[in-house]
Amino acid sequence: MEISRRRLLGTIGAAGAAGLALGAAGGALVQSGASGSGTAGSGGAPGSLGATRVAFHGEHQAGITTPLQAKGHVLAFDLAPGAGRTEAAALMRRWSETARRLTAGETAPVADTGIALGSGPSSLTVTFGFGHSFFERTGLTARRPAALDPLPVFSADRIDPQRSNGDLWVQIGSDDALVAFHALRALQKDAGEAARPRWQMNGFNRSPGATASPMTARNLMGQVDGTNNPKPTEADFDRRIFVQGTVPPEHAWMAGGSYAVVRRIRMLLDSWDQQSLAQQEQVIGRTKATGAPLTGGGETTAMALDKIGADGKPVIPSNAHARISAPAQNGGAAMLRRPFSFHDGIAADGTPDAGLLFICWQADPSRGFVPVQRKLDRGDALSEFIRHESSGLYAVPPGAGAGEYVGQRLLEG
Repeated sequence: MEISRRRLLGTIGAAGAAGLALGAAGGALVQSGASGSGTAGSGGAPGSLGATRVAFHGEHQAGITTPLQAKGHVLAFDLAPGAGRTEAAALMRRWSETARRLTAGETAPVADTGIALGSGPSSLTVTFGFGHSFFERTGLTARRPAALDPLPVFSADRIDPQRSNGDLWVQIGSDDALVAFHALRALQKDAGEAARPRWQMNGFNRSPGATASPMTARNLMGQVDGTNNPKPTEADFDRRIFVQGTVPPEHAWMAGGSYAVVRRIRMLLDSWDQQSLAQQEQVIGRTKATGAPLTGGGETTAMALDKIGADGKPVIPSNAHARISAPAQNGGAAMLRRPFSFHDGIAADGTPDAGLLFICWQADPSRGFVPVQRKLDRGDALSEFIRHESSGLYAVPPGAGAGEYVGQRLLEG
């Protein structure tokens, strides 16, 4: 059964960063029930969580406005030496067909591994993007949008180039870890001789149903994370997140697409945990328990940025993360944040190698991520407790129609 639009809007409104799934009008169509020939195999129908399906075809690619999933893989590939536009088109056709089948709860088209037998699609999404270098490799530099120009260098960056950028970018999300890994393996095998893995990162979020009612996600610092996300119900949501149809003709292939900024942000959790609750709340500018601004109210209450405390200082400190990153403080700059947390064990210094796989979506990074990050770079109190370790920017084309593959308008246009 298809989830009603009203129910979905209510769920997403409470979830903050989760985004929206609307079908052809707004993105990915979320349905309950997998197709009959799917990975469920002979074990009977999957449970309600496993049966939820997100349509692959649509106006926008799934995984952008789809509600947050419990498990994610984010990875990049480089085209193999000698591979060009022809090989890239064949690869995108293979990847799109595999993604279409797996998101419908079916087996992979070639040599399915059986990893997810007995499972439904579990809200699986697969999202594809192209990096700056992809266009040189395919002879398409004339069709590379200016919005894909490399991000500026920020003073606090500690970027590892081996874990950054890449010709091709893939985001996988699912509410079941085996289903997500099954998709990962299938896409890696599909790459064949055409592309080689450059980097891979694995993440997670709270499992659906883990709280009594839908809530905005928390990050590994324990902070409510995603309160100020643009809402799909806002009149200008599409204009701020998706490329509009007024782009130059050579960039028309991106109409309906979006730009993803991907950053691996390590959180210095041992240092953070040494701060008192009051100190943590001063750094963020919000209460830890509810996410409400320090000036009062609930999570969604507007911050009273001009409110002065009894000590004569702003109640929300001038360097608080919530103040500096607020859209009102950045000329209305907006981006849809849709991250995963990560934990990769213990680092060489004995501290947790953990943090946030930051992924944000916008119609133009120069008006979304870049101005906000520049301002944060100049004085965010949170900077003392985080470290940006990898970075990438990707052009994510619109969704593919039935019988099409993602990126076809670019590669065959």
